[in-house]
Formats: sequence, structure tokens, C-alpha cells
Amino acid sequence: MSDFILPDIGEGIVECELVKWLVSEGDIIEEDQPVAEVMTDKALVEIPAPYKGKVTRLYHKEGDIAKVHAPLFELVEEGGDSQQDSTPEPKAPEAASETPATQAQASSGEADGDDPTEDFILPDIGEGIVECEVVEWRVAEGDEIEEDQPVVDVMTDKAMVEITAPKAGRVTKLYHKQQEMARVHSPLFEFVPRERDEPAQAQKTSHAAPEAESKPTPTTAQPVVSRNQPRTPASPAVRRIVREHDLDLADITGSGKDGRVLKADVLAHLDKPATTSPAQDSSGESQPASSGGERRRPSREQEVRVEPIRGMKAAMARSMVTSATTIPHFIYSEDIDVTDLLKLREQLKPEAEASGSRLTLMPFFMKAMALAVQEYPVLNSRLNDDVTEIHYQPQCNIGMAVDGKAGLMVPNIKGVEDLTLLGIADEVARLTEAARSGRVSQEDLKGGTITISNIGALGGTYAAPIINPPEVAIVALGRTQKLPRFDSNGQVVERSIMTVSWAGDHRIIDGGTIARFCNRWKGYLESPQSMLLHLG
Repeated sequence: MSDFILPDIGEGIVECELVKWLVSEGDIIEEDQPVAEVMTDKALVEIPAPYKGKVTRLYHKEGDIAKVHAPLFELVEEGGDSQQDSTPEPKAPEAASETPATQAQASSGEADGDDPTEDFILPDIGEGIVECEVVEWRVAEGDEIEEDQPVVDVMTDKAMVEITAPKAGRVTKLYHKQQEMARVHSPLFEFVPRERDEPAQAQKTSHAAPEAESKPTPTTAQPVVSRNQPRTPASPAVRRIVREHDLDLADITGSGKDGRVLKADVLAHLDKPATTSPAQDSSGESQPASSGGERRRPSREQEVRVEPIRGMKAAMARSMVTSATTIPHFIYSEDIDVTDLLKLREQLKPEAEASGSRLTLMPFFMKAMALAVQEYPVLNSRLNDDVTEIHYQPQCNIGMAVDGKAGLMVPNIKGVEDLTLLGIADEVARLTEAARSGRVSQEDLKGGTITISNIGALGGTYAAPIINPPEVAIVALGRTQKLPRFDSNGQVVERSIMTVSWAGDHRIIDGGTIARFCNRWKGYLESPQSMLLHLG
């Protein structure tokens, strides 16, 4: 029987909300079976079982806050029930007599520091990830580390994750080099915890010079720090700022939950005037209170706020750099008259709401795009790594850029060509809500073939969008404007005009192709009833 310890779930997170238990006490679970869903301040994370066994106790109720490195549930490994429930047989006298000796030998071995090191096991980093790439070591072998200090950055197929030290100590071995793949549940680095390292070093010193114990050495004696003092809660980012300014975390009053020290608390502490010594106070009395022409600048004006790029922002940064530096972009803009499309949407809106769907313009844009792709399939293709083959995708999986809680995400709707407008509308609503709450699944993020970015929702008109590799095209939708246009009789009328901006991979898409494709897509949108002739 053992407790399952809630592992690090990335980026300095120290606690999370237990959203839902997927098992109950007494359930038999399989290895890697989802056990619980927890919510961090970034995303919903699924916690899998470390091995097959029986759940005997759940330490938290749904809605409770669970701490990282604290027990989450109790698990009996398969076969462990019978061993524990059975009555232990009486030990033979020889075995009983050996037990104290064995225990003494074990304790003396621990005291001698025969094996003071510990392996840090790479924990689950969510969503079924089994391996990750070691991007950058923040420490080297022999370095001293503090609890919660960043040790290494690893990259999953979704985001960058910062791995922090579980406790203070000294790093003795790094098991992987940078750019190597590390597996979850395998050793990542070896370290000596400080509580084991210090007694071992002290004992070695005492064996080397036993006579030194009788002589006082006040000049070299170090103050003894109690290991039982309460630890001030703070995130690794806050602890880094404290170290950079040579502050003591215990001197800063925390305003967060349970006295947690926040970044604002550290900045407020830095803004406080430094206390002066009595000598300085007396000397200050003979000096003028202030110089008339001198202005005191607030210390906050002299500070540079540093925010590390992590998670989805880091993944997006790398993807965009790759796209912008390896794909020659061809930009093409066009105005689309969506007056009739807006009228049609208003006519269909009550019927859609009656069926529980929210009908926006996005389903029309996606359906028209899927129809136009059938005539110009190169817009829905991919290039191989050697740029020697074009792979035409069998489905039109249209992605939509969403400014979510965890950064920009591009979930995609699979098989738009086979969905109805209501089906697309339901998928748009589901993925938008999932992205904004950080609950997007890996499946919804994979397999996109072409992307729509609706910058018009924020007020933009024109854009030069960057292609989302390995796709070969993306379109940005501008805001709809009421603009004057000439009708067939030469009269000026008010029309609803939307500007769209395309970016195509110029290695396989030329200007004529993207213009013809856009004209076909535009035709469906300006005359939406024409789509009825081509629906399968």
C-alpha cells in the first residue's frame, strides 16, 4: 500500500483544484488509467495511475485544493491486498534476533552516508505524454540547488515545461544531455538532499580530525539552521526575484492565500525606504533635508519587469519563427460583400437557437472554404520535409485561432466538408470554450490543414498572417464595415464589407492560384444560396 504523490505539473505550479474523480474507493484500476482531473491556473490536467492496483482512499473531495508533492490517493498494488490482509506468521527466533541487527546496520549505513543520493524521477507532465526533449539544463553537476529552483526546461509535443527541484541539495549527475529525449517515470538527475549531505560532510570532518572537536573554532563555526522552521510559500518566479535582489523571503509579508508571497509583495518591499542606522540618522540631522533642484525618482521607474516565455507562448514563438524563416509567404487581400450573408444568418438564427446552436458567420466561412478547397486542393495540402512531394489531405480540417487563457491556440474542426452548418456551429462553440478555459485536448490541436484567424473580432481590418506549419495557407478575417458601394444602377448604397488577408506558401502556391481560390470562396459568401448547389 502506498500513497500516490501529486507530481509536478509544470511551470512552478504548487497547487491545483481537484475538479473530478474518475474512480471511487475500492475500484481496481489499470496502469495509465485516468484517475482524476485537476485544474491549474493554466489548464485542465488528467492524472493517470502509476500502476495497476486497488484504490483504497481518496484524500480530497471534488472542489478541494490539492498540493503538489502531497498525497492525492492511496493505492494498493495488484496482489498487495492479500499480502497485507493475511495474518503475519510468527518469526523464528533467529529471524527475530537478526531484525535489530539489520535495522542497526541500515541506520548506521544511512548515518555513514553510504548512499546519500536520490534520483529525481521525471513526473507525469499531463495529457498522456510519455517522453519529452531536454531543452536546457539550468544547473550543472556539482551545483547547489534550492527547493523549487528551476533545474531544467523540457519540451513536450505541446509546450515548454519547467522542472523544479523537489528539495534543496547538490546535483551529482545529469542523466541526459541537451536535445536528448527523457522518458516519464525515469531518472532525470541525481542529487544529494541537503539534510543528508551536511551530516555526511560533518562526520567526515570529525573522522579526519577528531582532536578538533575539543577545540573551539568560533571563526569558522556556522550557525545551525533548524529544518523544522515553516517554509514561506512562493512560486519559483518570485523566489528568483528575491534571490536577484539579495532579499530574505521571510522578511516579506505575503498577501496571497496562506501567506503566499506574490510578485507584487516583493515589488512593494523593494519600494520601501531602507532602514538607516543610528549613526546615519545622527549624521543626517546636520545635512539639509532635501536639495531644492533634485528630484527623487521612484525606484519602480528604474526596474525592468522580466517575464519568461513559457508554455503555449514558447511553443507558438518557436513555431512562428520556423514558419517566418523557412516558408516564403505570399500575401493577398480582398474585399468581400457580406450583406446578403448577414441577412441569411438573421433568417436562420431563430431556427438554430431552437435546436440549441449559436449560429455565427464562422460556420458559413468554413463551409464555403471546404467547398472551394475541392476545386483547389493545393490549399489543403502539405509539403514533405525535403520539399520534394505535395501531400493532398483527404479531409478539410479547418483550424481557428483562439486567444485563450494559456495563450494563442489553434484547435481545428475535423471533416468540415461532411458537416452541416449546425454541426460546424456546435464544434466552433465547443472548441472556443475549451480554448478559452485551457481544456483543449491534444486531438483537437492536431491534424489541421488550413486556418482562419478572426482578427476582426478585436477591431482589425488588414493583416499579414503567418502560416501555421505544416499547413500551406491561412486567412485573417477583418472587421465588417458599413461602406458606400455602387449598385447595378450606378447608385451609391450602403453595403457590409469585410476585408480578408491571405498568406500562402509561395513554394507551391502562386498568386494566380490563391486569387482564383479566393474568388471561388468569395462567390459562395457573397451569394450564400449558391452553396446549396454543391452540398454533398
